[in-house]
Amino acid sequence: MTDERRGDAMTAEIAPERGNQHGEQPRLYASERGTSGTPIVLLHGFAGNYTTYDAVIEALGERRTIAYDLPGHGRSRDWPETGHALAAARAVTADLGARDCGPVHLVGHSMGGAAATLIALKAPELLASLTLLAPGGFGHEVNQRLLRRYAVARSAEEIMILTEQFFGWRGTLPDGLVEAMVAERSDPAVTEGFAAIVEAILDGDEQKVLPRKALGSLPFPVKVIWGTQDRVLPTRHAHNLPGRVGTHVFDDVGHMPQLEIPEDVAALILQNAAGR
Repeated sequence: MTDERRGDAMTAEIAPERGNQHGEQPRLYASERGTSGTPIVLLHGFAGNYTTYDAVIEALGERRTIAYDLPGHGRSRDWPETGHALAAARAVTADLGARDCGPVHLVGHSMGGAAATLIALKAPELLASLTLLAPGGFGHEVNQRLLRRYAVARSAEEIMILTEQFFGWRGTLPDGLVEAMVAERSDPAVTEGFAAIVEAILDGDEQKVLPRKALGSLPFPVKVIWGTQDRVLPTRHAHNLPGRVGTHVFDDVGHMPQLEIPEDVAALILQNAAGR
């Protein structure tokens, strides 16, 4: 992610990953489901994994989906380049090219939303539509204290207290979420990796930002979804987007719309994908 005024490396060209010492191309982990229609590609947020979209995928029915574990996360934890949204964008771009599945409907949440935006801006030929859920990089403000604490949390009590901040005030955590996070974070390398990634996302106490005005010139439908109770990235980041971008703001929803209102998210993805 790059500030439009700074124009640094996060707006660099997205180049394919280099092969390893044997010339083999690395592959991200992706869970594929369904068989119908143009693929819907799903990118999770910071410290998440592909399962964050399980409820959305269920609501999408038989639609073909490809849900990635992004570099440094889940089963892609050992990816050779991790850290920021550009690393994720490069990896997903290369993998989609290897799959040769044609233009896809791309969905990204938070950090994955920033990666999806970079893909859309730098490789628009790969996309048929773009749906962003509380995407990173749409403004400088970010709850950096929460993200830094969340990155290194390991006990069940601390994880529960911090994870609740990602949901709306009336929201409840999905069954088994905290237990799964405790099990994953029992390996100190996981939280060490998350701590490094969060510092790459941040620029001091702010986040780096994207040239969001450029979204208005993309040749496919773009939707942005946000919750009024987002305590990670403020809802005002969805204000004053280019006129061709559809903005959907939900009351009583926090930073995790794919878990809080999965049916609504799925419906908007399908609306964006209609006719393509």
